[in-house]
Amino acid sequence: MKRRDFSLACGAVMAGAGFVPSTALAQGKAPEAGVDYLTLDKRVMVEAPAGKIEVVEFFWYNCSHCNAFEPAFDAWSKRLPKDVAVRRVPVAFRDEFAPQQRLYYALEAMGLVDKLHAKVFAAIHVEKKDLNKGDAIADWVAKQGVDKAKFLEQYNSFSVATKASRATQLQNAYQITGVPALGVAGRYWTDGVMARSLERALQVVDHLVTGIRNGK
Repeated sequence: MKRRDFSLACGAVMAGAGFVPSTALAQGKAPEAGVDYLTLDKRVMVEAPAGKIEVVEFFWYNCSHCNAFEPAFDAWSKRLPKDVAVRRVPVAFRDEFAPQQRLYYALEAMGLVDKLHAKVFAAIHVEKKDLNKGDAIADWVAKQGVDKAKFLEQYNSFSVATKASRATQLQNAYQITGVPALGVAGRYWTDGVMARSLERALQVVDHLVTGIRNGK
C-alpha cells in the first residue's frame, strides 16, 4: 500500500510486487543502491542492542500484500542468525490507522503477538471483519479469549500511545512510502517494488545484513 493511495486496495498499488520467481541474486548480480534498495541520508536510531543488526518490517493490518507477506516474513525471521534482531512496526499514513497501531502494541505488551498477530490478518482478509476502530478491535480480541478490560487498559495506556507515536516517527525517518517495507540497521530500506518481488526483498535484506556484518 502506497502512502498516497491509502484509500485504495493494496493490490492495485503493489501489482507485480508479490511472490514471483526471482533469479537476479541467484545469477550473482548483487543488489544495487538506488535500484534495489535505498540508503538513508541520515541514519535512524535503532532499538537493537550493540552487536545486533536490526531489521524492521513496516506493515498495516488492512494491507492485502502485508497479509500475503506475513507467513514468509515470519518463517524467514525464525531462520536468521542470532546477531539479527527483528521487530515489526505498524505504520500510520493517516490518523485512521492509529487504532491498529495500538492494537499491535497492546498485543505486544500482553505477550500475545505470537498468538494473535496472524489471526488479526485472517480476521480482516479472510473473515472480512472491520477492525478499524477501538470498540470493534476490543470486541474481537475478547472473542479470542483475552480479558477485555486488561486489553483496553493496555490499548489506552500511555506506553502504547508512546510506542504508536514512535512507530509513526520511525516510518517517516525511514521515508517509507508503502508497505510492506523492510528497514535495515537504520541505514537502508527496500520493498517489493524496488526489489521487484517481496521474495527478492528478503534476499536484498540478507545481502545488506551480510555486508554490515562484514563491515562493508
